[in-house]
Amino acid sequence: MNLPPQSTVLITGATGFSGRVLTRKLLSDGHHVRAIARTSSDLGDLETSEVTWFRGEVSDEALIQEAMEGVQFIFHIATLYRDGGADESEHHRVHVTSTQLLARAAVEQSGFQRFVHVSTVGVHGHIDHPPADENAPFHPGDAYQRTKHEAEQWLHGFAKEAGLSYTVLRPAAIYGPEDRRLLKVFRMALKPFYILLGNGKCLYHLIHVDDLTRLMLRAAVHPKAEAEAFICGNPEAVTLEHLGRTVAEALGHNLRILRLPAWPVFLIADCCELLCKPLKISPPIYRRRVAFFTKDRSFDTSKVRDTLEWEPHFSNEEGLRETAKAYRAKGWL
Repeated sequence: MNLPPQSTVLITGATGFSGRVLTRKLLSDGHHVRAIARTSSDLGDLETSEVTWFRGEVSDEALIQEAMEGVQFIFHIATLYRDGGADESEHHRVHVTSTQLLARAAVEQSGFQRFVHVSTVGVHGHIDHPPADENAPFHPGDAYQRTKHEAEQWLHGFAKEAGLSYTVLRPAAIYGPEDRRLLKVFRMALKPFYILLGNGKCLYHLIHVDDLTRLMLRAAVHPKAEAEAFICGNPEAVTLEHLGRTVAEALGHNLRILRLPAWPVFLIADCCELLCKPLKISPPIYRRRVAFFTKDRSFDTSKVRDTLEWEPHFSNEEGLRETAKAYRAKGWL
């Protein structure tokens, strides 16, 4: 099940980890790719590719209108995930305003087919009774999660009224050999002690970037994806301890666990955010990063597998081992 040949596609967040992988797949399949990127974004190997670039902000209405001409599919991936110094208004602009502008522009395109909106499992916040499915309560805990949730809810309402074809994807933690998102955890697994906070399991749900981008393409054309939201992840979550042990074993290291209380680290993170945000700099440690080591995020991913007839190619262990070895080959570990 593939996109129609030579489809015209718009990607936001194309210079990010998932966006780059998706862009390469679309180009390889012969599609016409348009992409929005900030003027400060590094295009890397995509600069010389056959991508039509629109440089500017995803909240720029004039830029959106220009980029959307003749577009059949949107993959809206743009995010402020790693920007701990961004305030609520910046998150709102990148996540909510952009979604509104793209959706309104999409309904004006006569040949438009589907809007694939990439959200996050973070909209569910901490899971009190894991695993959670798509109907679990929403408990967004920070600006990133709140605005992702707001964008989702707005899109559901707008699409119903305007007749816009769309799908919402809520990926779990995205990882893979080219990204450094989990690099700090991998490095921790090679230190004399692997530090965990609190006494919880710290359940963590993963999805390999290759599996996620395959799923994005499937959601764009599958009839049962219409107007649905899907949690995207492997069948089983891992504990942070198991994650560390898998990485350590792949690299021939003996993992030693050291558990510390979480509240002092949260206090330090809050202080860092208070000091850094007025200065518009990214804090070295912030609450969402600390929460990574304390929250349980385990999900029932059966809906996406059953409804879209999709299965991940990478098990947790296979993906972690591959990523660990790739990190080492790059000299990152």
